[in-house]
Amino acid sequence: MSKGTLGDTIAAISTPLGMGGIGIVRISGPQALPIAKKIFRRRGQEVGSLLSHRFYFGEIIRPEDQTVIDEVLFVFMGQPKTYTRENVVEIQCHSGVLVLKEILEVVLRWGARLAEPGEFTKRAFLNGRIDLTQAEAVIDLINAKTQQSLKLANRQLAGNLATEVRQMKEGVLNLLTLLEAGVDFPEEEIPEISPAVISRQIKNLLDRLNAILQTYQEGMIYREGIAAVIVGKPNVGKSSLLNSLLGEERAIVTAIPGTTRDSIEETINIQGIPLRILDTAGLRHARDLIEEEGVKRTKKHLSQADLVIWVLDGSEPANSEDLAILPEVQSKKTIIAVNKNDLPQRIALESLRAQLPEAPFIPISALYGSGIDHLKETIRNLVLDGKLEPAAEVIISNLRHKKALGSARDSFDQAWQSLKADLSYEFITLDLKAALEALGEILGEVTPEDVLDRIFEQFCIGK
Repeated sequence: MSKGTLGDTIAAISTPLGMGGIGIVRISGPQALPIAKKIFRRRGQEVGSLLSHRFYFGEIIRPEDQTVIDEVLFVFMGQPKTYTRENVVEIQCHSGVLVLKEILEVVLRWGARLAEPGEFTKRAFLNGRIDLTQAEAVIDLINAKTQQSLKLANRQLAGNLATEVRQMKEGVLNLLTLLEAGVDFPEEEIPEISPAVISRQIKNLLDRLNAILQTYQEGMIYREGIAAVIVGKPNVGKSSLLNSLLGEERAIVTAIPGTTRDSIEETINIQGIPLRILDTAGLRHARDLIEEEGVKRTKKHLSQADLVIWVLDGSEPANSEDLAILPEVQSKKTIIAVNKNDLPQRIALESLRAQLPEAPFIPISALYGSGIDHLKETIRNLVLDGKLEPAAEVIISNLRHKKALGSARDSFDQAWQSLKADLSYEFITLDLKAALEALGEILGEVTPEDVLDRIFEQFCIGK
């Protein structure tokens, strides 16, 4: 992305390619309107002057031979009241792959270049319309998998994190002003700030940082979800449970043990949490090479899982194949789903309860759907330690934010230790300046170009 400059005019298809009602080609930059005037023809009249933020009906043509590509709605948006704070043109056409590509090609042929991934949003950041946390919130908004992750992305887009960081920066700057005034102008008899006041202010900043940092795991759960695996011996109802959780027939279900030979992965919304769930091959002594590979993959997924749902057949006594799974799940966060509760129960659970004292045992019928809501509630409570809703107004879920806040916290802590050791205020100011720089990284005030490139490469072209 560093190859491009803000002086370029960029263009891209901003809607998914495919058959649909509407597709959009977006142009941004100083030549957006001149290019558009060459390729847009108003229906029945000259292009003339185009007013900002007003739609016009017409056609996109090939200027060289005046042939029509498509009839469109055309809108010009004059800077700075645009997404990028540059002149922007959007062409709304019929959403066919060929139509969109033809329009984009003619735009590029007449002076624009193809936008790089995330370049429209990067320009919004570089032109000061949004800060870096808000730019990152855009990709979170696009990738949101549940209403809760959408809500958290919107909070960040609204500037909640940025506001908190700026308030902390203001506190640091005020403290630095008092400290440096006393150090730099001792002859002016400026009243020296007391160590108790400095300590109290640094402690307050540390507490605020720690409170935000403690939200990271919760934020990651809402943003990325958790990886869960359904395990059990063959024919206990693992695939039926997956289908019941999904509310559709995703996995093949038969009475033949070992039907599932490979893992099936789906993402489902468990009360606001994106659950990446895998239905795996039954765990038992493999009877052929294919089953052996399936069991091997199951054990690999099991070792990487955040949550295990161990399915037992409640209508039969536990046997050696069931008990062989126990060592595999004892070190994991586990829920035991005791399936087939619509049948007489013959399984004895006392021994298993004793060996898995932290694990909830949930009676279900995957076939008839009973107990599934209770299972979902248990999953959510186990993952979020019983929290009903995110309590904090500012929740972080981005590793970059966590690292920068951690660096700021370490600098504040070092300043506090220096104060306790009765070191000169010069040492404290150095630590506070380091904290200030770390906070500035979050907002993008001191972020290196390669870091910006990595952030915006996550976007799709056209955004």
